[in-house]
Formats: sequence, C-alpha cells, structure tokens
Amino acid sequence: MERRTWTATRWAYNRDVRLAFDTWAGADEGEPLLLIMGLGVNRQWWPDGLARVLTGHGFSVARYDQRDAGESTHLPPTKPRTPATALLARRGEAYTAEDMADDAVAVLDALGWESAHLLGVSLGGAVAQRVAVRHPDRVRTLTSVSAVPGDAGGLGVLRYVHVPALARLSLMRHPDTAEGAVEAGLAIARFCASPSHPFDEQEGRARAERLADGGTRDVQAQSRQIGAQWHGPAISTITAPTLVLHGKDDPLIRTRAATAIASRIPGARLVVLPGVGHEIPEPVWETVAAQVRALSDGPTGRTGSR
Repeated sequence: MERRTWTATRWAYNRDVRLAFDTWAGADEGEPLLLIMGLGVNRQWWPDGLARVLTGHGFSVARYDQRDAGESTHLPPTKPRTPATALLARRGEAYTAEDMADDAVAVLDALGWESAHLLGVSLGGAVAQRVAVRHPDRVRTLTSVSAVPGDAGGLGVLRYVHVPALARLSLMRHPDTAEGAVEAGLAIARFCASPSHPFDEQEGRARAERLADGGTRDVQAQSRQIGAQWHGPAISTITAPTLVLHGKDDPLIRTRAATAIASRIPGARLVVLPGVGHEIPEPVWETVAAQVRALSDGPTGRTGSR
C-alpha cells in the first residue's frame, strides 16, 4: 500500500474565494507552519521531502493553493496581460495583495490555528511578508525565501528582478493540453534549478507529470496574481522574528532583494545559500529546516497557542 503523506484536501473560504489546503499526515502535535507557494503554481510544488524534514524539526505543516492556482478559485478573465506587463501596471484588475494576504489567514482559521509560523517562497514570500504586516497577531515567525520586498510595486520591482529572465518566462508558450502542462512545468523547473546541483531531466519530467499543473502555462492567472497591488504599510512595520533566505545563484530575483528585506525589517537575519537558484533543492532541506527551527526557538520567537 502506498504510504500516505498529505491528508485529503480541505477547504477554506475568504468571501467568494474557496482555497484548497492539506496538511502533512501524522504530524498534528508540532508547531503550526504554513507554506505559501509562488506565482501561478499549485501547492504540490512544495517538495514532500522538505515537508518531511520540517515535521522532523517539530512542525505541523500545512500548505494551500493561492487564489488563481491549483484547486482554489480561479477568478474571471480580465484584460489580457503577461506577468511582466501586469507587474508594471498601476493597479490590479481582479483583486488586491491584501485579498491574497487575507486568504492565508482564512486558511489559518480553517485549520483552527490562532497563529502560525509562515514560510513563503517567491511570490509566496511576498505574501507572507504582507500577512505579517496586515495580521501581526497571527504570525509567530516569518521566513521569506527568494522574494522581493512585499511592499514593492510597479517600476520599483525592476531593481530586484533579472529583467531578461522575467521576459523569457513571460514569453514561454505551451499548448493548452496535458502534455503542454507537463512541458511548461519541466521548463519552469529547469529554469529555477540550482546551478550547483545538475538538473535531472528524467526526474524533472516525472515530477511534472505527477503535478499535472495547468497553472504553469496560465499566464492570465499569473498576471492577476502578480498584478495584485499592495496598499498597506511598509514591511518595516513587521514585528515577527524574520529570516530571509536567498539563493546566491537565483536566476530570477537578485540577491539585493533579500538584502533590502533584511535591512528594512527590524531584527531580520539574512542567509544566502551558495549554489542555490530559485528553488529549495534537496541538499539544503536540512539547512532550511534547521534555520526555521532556530528562528522559532530564538529569544524573540513566539510559541503561542494553536
């Protein structure tokens, strides 16, 4: 019998938006930790092995699909855009960044967690920062990985992004078929891969086939997510203990983004991961889990109640 890793899908609601989430099975007694995935893709992009290592460090792990991704609600079509043009727009067409932050809190509510540690990667890292600004009482610690400052917007984002790489991603086109989703997933995984850890094409394709994630080629959904504008306070108001992780060889987000986040959030600590790209590869799972554990155990870490 196949060993079960994640529980059955459950649902949270933020007004008319339904959010799919699940938890790592058999680890209900640890400290609550919510994983927030990046642009467009579903929650299954979180490596099972990383979740397993995190539970081994004493966390109860949950993950969810952001709006416009995975099994969660996909919003109606808006003005056609690419992620690059949506990023530079003056306003979002579908919803705000505050709405996306409130989605994470809706998942916490559905889990019965009064507060939790947050771990977000890429766009998920920006969302996690915004949750810590908007709902400080719900955040025990914040770990932002491979992200831009959560209060950056429009042209201000460009200083943190490798623009040619963003353009290449925006121009990727794949057929609206199951095989197209696989090819898109494989292309994105190859792009994000850590240069010090050779990309395994066979394993990458097998993983893309398992994920079957249409969000990898849904540029309109991606554009709605990345175009959501933040109107709240600056990230300098964050009070949660904060860890900023960033791959030294990230092909998409410049290291200066991590430096900016760490310098602006009081007490934040920056850890640059050598040889790591825009992902969390297996060789650093233990390092990441240990860093998150140390953050939660630190002198300002909040244990709180579930």
